[in-house]
Amino acid sequence: MTTIRGSRKNTKGVVAYLPEEIDRLEGEVKRYRAGEVPEAEFVGFRLKQGVYGQRQSDVQMVRVKVPFGGLTSDQLEVLAEFAEDYAGLGKGHITTRENFQFHHVPLERTPDALRMLGDVGLTTREACGNTVRNVAGCPKAGACAGEVFDPTPYLVAYTRHFVRHPVTQLMPRKIKTAFSGCESDCALTAIHDLGFVARTKEIDGVVRKGFKFVVGGGTSIMARIAPTLYEFVLVEDFIRVSEAVLRVFDQQDHERKRRMKARIKFTVDRLGIDEFRRLVEEELKGEWAQQSFDPERYLWDDDEQSDAPAPPVNGYRSNGNLSNGNAPVEFAIWAETNVELQRQEGYRIVHVTVEQGDLSPDQFRGLARITREYAGGRARLTQQQNLVLRWVRQEQLLDVWKALDAIGLGEPKVDEITDVVTCPGTDSCKLGITSSMGLGRALKDKLVEMKIEDPEIRKMHVKASGCPNGCSQHHIANIGFHGAAIKGASGQQVPAYELFVGGNADGARGEIRFGQRVKGRVPAKRVPELTERILDHYTKNRQNGESFNDFIDRVGPAEFAPMVAELQEVGPLGKDTIRLYMDWEKTIPYKLERGEGECAV
Repeated sequence: MTTIRGSRKNTKGVVAYLPEEIDRLEGEVKRYRAGEVPEAEFVGFRLKQGVYGQRQSDVQMVRVKVPFGGLTSDQLEVLAEFAEDYAGLGKGHITTRENFQFHHVPLERTPDALRMLGDVGLTTREACGNTVRNVAGCPKAGACAGEVFDPTPYLVAYTRHFVRHPVTQLMPRKIKTAFSGCESDCALTAIHDLGFVARTKEIDGVVRKGFKFVVGGGTSIMARIAPTLYEFVLVEDFIRVSEAVLRVFDQQDHERKRRMKARIKFTVDRLGIDEFRRLVEEELKGEWAQQSFDPERYLWDDDEQSDAPAPPVNGYRSNGNLSNGNAPVEFAIWAETNVELQRQEGYRIVHVTVEQGDLSPDQFRGLARITREYAGGRARLTQQQNLVLRWVRQEQLLDVWKALDAIGLGEPKVDEITDVVTCPGTDSCKLGITSSMGLGRALKDKLVEMKIEDPEIRKMHVKASGCPNGCSQHHIANIGFHGAAIKGASGQQVPAYELFVGGNADGARGEIRFGQRVKGRVPAKRVPELTERILDHYTKNRQNGESFNDFIDRVGPAEFAPMVAELQEVGPLGKDTIRLYMDWEKTIPYKLERGEGECAV
């Protein structure tokens, strides 16, 4: 495995694993159980170790930090052990931030679990808390023909610089960061606190690498597209400028006094981007900024191509050729939607559809075998809760599909309308209002049942969050939902959703944009029906060649308000209506129970 060059401590992974931190966690857990540590103090401590409280008492969610979503075969095998031996649900969950989350982990068992992760170069350090969280990247970085340059080495340098950094241990709120290799912005920098888009510029006759630097994006309350702080910052200087940004944010007492509205987007919105830039430039005059911030000593040095599968001795296998009619029909369908050309000749990028981001121990182990044999021992996570294999030989695609299909991961139509994204919702989250995971499964069933062939509808995205915070990124879905509650005719609570239409998360098909809210709320059990009605209305009333978002721009979100109003009313609780008073996959009447989250601790 790769080791860090010139870093604070050698490690097998991106972030240095320090055993003494886990030893301290173990000691603090014992002190907390003995009543020697106040709960607020203990919560703040464990959050920086990636251990997060759940809706259920006395169990934890452990968030594994996966910078740029990069994983090795060995790491996948250990994640299988984690899911099997420590997670009460027996699975791991890919998040829209390219992390893994494991739920229902007993607090006393977290130190051993974290040591096991550390042995293969994985860490949970600062995966939670008011720190620089996991740094997301484009899963095709380094393999995409259209990128300006591979931002991954610099993404890692940024990650390594700020982990355990004294300035970033207790900021007003968390910082989410992303790096994209081109203007298509596959890493969604526009909705991040800090974002970097690769660019080059000729300076004194020499083409230099750098980044467009954006600050202050985010969803949830007061959703914002990140404005541009600088059009171009040299790679030699981007860490220095980043630290200045974080130092300015760390100094904002206004945000510290109201933690629920303390993300950097509120600072930028309050001050304006020009004043914020002035403060950054003033900060850059400080003594701390006069040292070298050249990222060289932190760069990720991982030669993936040297581990890539070599061409077969006997040339191409005929049944691996996509044009060969002898391959199974199911394989051809999968290859059409889940396989694309890689920049390096002879290789393909394979997208693995992971339903709602959940992987079982057997699937983790199967992926470890597949990556080791066919993908140079590596994989990458995506913000669509899926997984990407690179360095797959064209002639081995059929074998890869068969291996994926054998572990339940051979489903086609990745990143299409049936690939519904949801957050955990009330299954585990304290802030959850509704069972978004249950709704996600119901939505997928409905969309599959519809047998959609229309290419304009197939390429749409549907996302559902269990609350307004937007962990599923529902704000940038073509059709998005977030959890809410309404009252039925008898006054009892009914689980419901608010609807957003016209968002976009695909930079290749236009700028990232937020969906527009449709007035009203719909009972959770009627959301699949509403989705079908929306798609049917669009199909019947669009103009020739008009995309769904163009249709929304023409008619406005109010076009769907009558549908919402028609489905909104719920009669008195009784035999014929009881299902509407229960959330998806629940067997008792709904009751809104929302706890206090730990994001602002």
